[in-house]
Amino acid sequence: MTTTLRPTGPIQQGADGAKSRMYDVCDNGRPVGSVEIGTDAAFGTSAGVLLSLNIDEPSRRRGRGTIALLAAEEVLRGWGCGQVRLSAPEGNEGARRLAAVLGYTERSRNMVKDLGPTTPALPDGAEAREMSAEEFAAWQRTSVDTYARSWIDQGVPAGHAMHKSRSDHARNLPDGLDTEGMYFHVLVVGGTVVGHVWVSVREGDDGGTTGFVFDVEVAEEYRGRGYGRALMAQAEHITLAVGPRRLGLHVFAANTPALRLYESLGYRTTQYNLAKNL
Repeated sequence: MTTTLRPTGPIQQGADGAKSRMYDVCDNGRPVGSVEIGTDAAFGTSAGVLLSLNIDEPSRRRGRGTIALLAAEEVLRGWGCGQVRLSAPEGNEGARRLAAVLGYTERSRNMVKDLGPTTPALPDGAEAREMSAEEFAAWQRTSVDTYARSWIDQGVPAGHAMHKSRSDHARNLPDGLDTEGMYFHVLVVGGTVVGHVWVSVREGDDGGTTGFVFDVEVAEEYRGRGYGRALMAQAEHITLAVGPRRLGLHVFAANTPALRLYESLGYRTTQYNLAKNL
């Protein structure tokens, strides 16, 4: 058996500089599947991403997927990529096993919660309000560097991490605090702001409207007092007030306390995000 990749067309180039290409996975010249790879617009053109990998059912469990993925990684090396990432939906154990065998490690997860008609009450003495313009300006002064650092801590090269942080902030907050569909609230206890939450409520790719927690943080000196749970309750309140009944988030796999909190609140994993150095 000789498994190879054969391009199905030219390299596609995006306006943001990212490129992608589709290949047939061939067994002795006969197509038995397909693979699509690209450079990752989120992290920069020197970061690779596996966009899809499919092997026809009769040809599975014979090592063709492994060989195809290794060949795809070699193409990405030729494109100058130093890392590659892929995403595996919850329930696709085969994809996660294949990735683990080839040295991919879990970087983060996407999670979602179906909301009930009401939200938990805030703790006694705590109240939530909209973030002021002055508070937003203070948050904005450090948010790009803070977000980039969170990716660097996951093994992402500094240049890739900063590219993602800057592009994410520019895309999601074109009008700053006045950006439509973006909600910034703070939690106040005894007159002191102890944390904040940033929630987006916008139409998704599937045409439905959903909420998403972009950022939630409790000031270090106030952690361990249940304020993170309170901020997540406020995120539900924001979402339900606008209309959607579903709230999603992204959490780094190494952030065990946050992962446990979200699981205890009823969030379930929908996607595993894995990465590997090339």
